[in-house]
Amino acid sequence: MKERILQLTGIQAFLAPWISVFKGEEVQKNVQALLKSYIYPLLSILLFIGIWHASASYLFNKEATAKIEKARAERGDAGALEMQNCIISGDVSCMPNTLPSPATVWDAYLSLLADHKIISAKKEAFDLKVAKTNEKRIAKGQDPITYTGRPSFVDQIKTSLKTVFAGFLLAAFIAIPIGIIIGLSTTLRTSFNWLIQILKPVSPVVWLLLVFMIVKTVMSDSDMDKSFMISFISVGLCSMWATLVNTSMGVSTVDKDFVNVAKVLKLSIGQNIFKVVLPSSLPMIFTGLRITLSVAWMVLIAIELLAQSPGLGSFVWEEFQNGASDSNAKIIVAMFVIGMIGFMLDRIMMVVQKMMSFNK
Repeated sequence: MKERILQLTGIQAFLAPWISVFKGEEVQKNVQALLKSYIYPLLSILLFIGIWHASASYLFNKEATAKIEKARAERGDAGALEMQNCIISGDVSCMPNTLPSPATVWDAYLSLLADHKIISAKKEAFDLKVAKTNEKRIAKGQDPITYTGRPSFVDQIKTSLKTVFAGFLLAAFIAIPIGIIIGLSTTLRTSFNWLIQILKPVSPVVWLLLVFMIVKTVMSDSDMDKSFMISFISVGLCSMWATLVNTSMGVSTVDKDFVNVAKVLKLSIGQNIFKVVLPSSLPMIFTGLRITLSVAWMVLIAIELLAQSPGLGSFVWEEFQNGASDSNAKIIVAMFVIGMIGFMLDRIMMVVQKMMSFNK
């Protein structure tokens, strides 16, 4: 019921300026609200698409002209005319390989969705085919037969999300306790600050190589997915520093009155941390967690690419190496998907932070 009321409230808030304009109530004020909230953002989107389309057309024509002139230099006017006709016909063998237009990117997006449906159908058919065999293997304590075909674009998105959340949880599990310990002690904070400042700007590539050396030795006899382990551990180590620093800062700046009250009440260390320190430093901790999640999502693509983990990083690299006629368009689709997912993750963290806030 509460969700229904909130939903209705949101709809009413959206419709209120429009209704007021049609009724003639505070027309100037509501028109300005509509312009700022809806019309201007819509115009900015249309402007962005228009500039994108014009840039794509310019680059296409420039490269097409270069191809025609090259054919003219090599084979004369007949070769130039042949190249021109080939480009006009849309033959992929001679089409300029440059920035794709918005329409081409949209077609690539639809193609990726269609490809996902085909692969999903193959997976379902495979699962039905081996269902009885897997039941027997599981009963014998053996591993079931799994589908090993090519993952779809949606499957790679799911893999990347799984990797980034695993890395984020690892970062929080490491950074928050260490940040609390360092924040409670000026001596520890001073002693280890140099190490934090040195390790914080280290490149994801370096962390990946370090993790790779350790994981391949520790898990040499394990059947676990090593590429996934390397990816999420590297993501966690790359992104944890914002949470560590913010937690330490939040704990060290707890109001002294709260600290004195805890001393008067003779709270134990655990009670002091969970009843005084954490509630007071929670806003700083969540700010660090939001930054950590954003950094984790940004470094994930490079780490997946190098670790050969079947996620979005691997997808982008494979399309770049592929060089097919629609590869550039698919890379642009991946770029927008990566950006939108990053935005949604940040919004989710903001909502969680508000839910966990002690300020009523």
